[in-house]
Amino acid sequence: MTEPAVPGIAHVIQTAVAPVFLLSGVGVTIGVLTNRLARIVDRARVLEGRPHDPADTRTHADLVALSSRAKMINRALTLCAICAILIALVIVALFVSPMLDVDLSWLIALLFIGGLAAYVVALLTFLREIFLATASLRIGRP
Repeated sequence: MTEPAVPGIAHVIQTAVAPVFLLSGVGVTIGVLTNRLARIVDRARVLEGRPHDPADTRTHADLVALSSRAKMINRALTLCAICAILIALVIVALFVSPMLDVDLSWLIALLFIGGLAAYVVALLTFLREIFLATASLRIGRP
């Protein structure tokens, strides 16, 4: 008689909770980054739609800053997507490993570390974009 698999699967589900929470956090981060990118694009469209004098260096400088910010947000979004994919693969590997009776612990660890590394770099890129955004503020300046 074979052992019931339910306790084993229950343990896998318990183990998968941490990566699922991380995946949820990454999803929220992706939402924040997407909203920031949309605001940057909207602002750039407003500036591009205005009639401008070729001698107006301020508008050009603003558009250059917005372009840099959009690129940084795009990088952060890409890294978050990579993180989400790697963490989803961790969850898949957590379930596949006991089902196939194969030790995938090295792969799981590698995927998890890769996902965390991508998330850290995404957050650092996001922080750089925030610094650029605040540095290019013109509140109270002509």
